[in-house]
Amino acid sequence: MIEALETSAMATYDGAMGRTRGTGKAAIAAEAWAAVLDLAFGQRNRFLAILQEFGLTPGDLRALFALDHDTPRPMRTLARVWACDASNVTWMVDHLETRGLVERRMLTSDRRVKTVVLTPLGARTKAELFTRLHEPPADFLALDRDTLEALRDALAKLPASLRTPGPDWPAPAAAGPHGTAPARDTAS
Repeated sequence: MIEALETSAMATYDGAMGRTRGTGKAAIAAEAWAAVLDLAFGQRNRFLAILQEFGLTPGDLRALFALDHDTPRPMRTLARVWACDASNVTWMVDHLETRGLVERRMLTSDRRVKTVVLTPLGARTKAELFTRLHEPPADFLALDRDTLEALRDALAKLPASLRTPGPDWPAPAAAGPHGTAPARDTAS
């Protein structure tokens, strides 16, 4: 049922976009943006399958990426950043804590404040998940080198505000020269 709705929504979107080439800057921007959205929406099932490999949900992903091993984050802050009720944060933290991915701690300066940090398992899971999500799909790897370089260079010109989902989403730990996760070079 959901796939039928998604297919129907994409067909409506495709029809609304008209898929005709415009000549003005706004029309060109709309076409380029539509291509970016098509790419992102087209990878939704791949993205969800990777999360499923780790036994995680999109909410778990958001929570993991907002946390790290060294810096405790107050639960109240997480609720504000995620724009949700504190009870939702409690539920997400409970879920991740049951899996051994996070732990609650008291803030040393105020024992009334509960903070959350990644456990060593949570930090490893986050790193492995981030690496896995950044692996290019086979169809992308099949593109020729010139096309890949042109795409990489064009995307590197986008402002950071378009490349990062929000303040709780980290940059890759070992970013490549264009702010992307480093890739394994398997062919020239």
